[in-house]
Amino acid sequence: MKQIALKLQHLSFAYQDQRVLDNVTFQIDKGSFAGIIGPNGGGKTTLLKLIMGFYKPVEGTIEVFGQPPAASMQLIGYVPQTVRFDKQFPISVLEVVLMGRLSHLPWYGFYSNKDRKAAIEALERVAIADLQNRAFGTLSGGQAQRTLIARALVSSPALLLLDEPTASVDPQAQNEIYALLNTLRGQLTILMVTHDLNVAIKLVDQVICVQNHVFVLSPEEVCKHFAFGLYHTPLDIVTPFQEKP
Repeated sequence: MKQIALKLQHLSFAYQDQRVLDNVTFQIDKGSFAGIIGPNGGGKTTLLKLIMGFYKPVEGTIEVFGQPPAASMQLIGYVPQTVRFDKQFPISVLEVVLMGRLSHLPWYGFYSNKDRKAAIEALERVAIADLQNRAFGTLSGGQAQRTLIARALVSSPALLLLDEPTASVDPQAQNEIYALLNTLRGQLTILMVTHDLNVAIKLVDQVICVQNHVFVLSPEEVCKHFAFGLYHTPLDIVTPFQEKP
């Protein structure tokens, strides 16, 4: 029997009187790669924040590997769309990645050799170890996103959450990031927000459609359902990622 990595049951959430998510129920198996799609304002980012425990549902439950989000923070790695740094601020790529080890710091607050080794290994996994001493503010969009993915991986999470990781990069960098994520398949559970239906169809194991309510499709079902007008985005990405292994 497959282990369940993420389970939501009858979950609802509202900002003041505006209900954003209503009666959401789905689960993701351990090791799966799931994509979240839906219109702007439909609740995709809110859903990630609920899973991370930043927000509390008004109804229903969330379990991450059988535990509530508050008890699961060290199991989760998170990659935002972008991180705003002053380009003149002197922080290196390695130092950004080390931020992912903050929860491992001892009371006296210094990174250990183990932390630094883990950070370099994470940079090697995303193929930018040679940039470790570069100022983060000088990186290209694709290099910056790889750095943020390394920051999420450095704590060895069991669940990796990504909020539109290719939103601010060029088509070549998009494909490089998708190929990188494909190498992580099966090593951990991945949940990625994306506006790219080509990725949802060709890369992920299941598609979670969020528009206040949620319905879950296999990639093969996406085109058929979206033809009915439930939600549609043009399939126009340049040089789309091709296939799963």
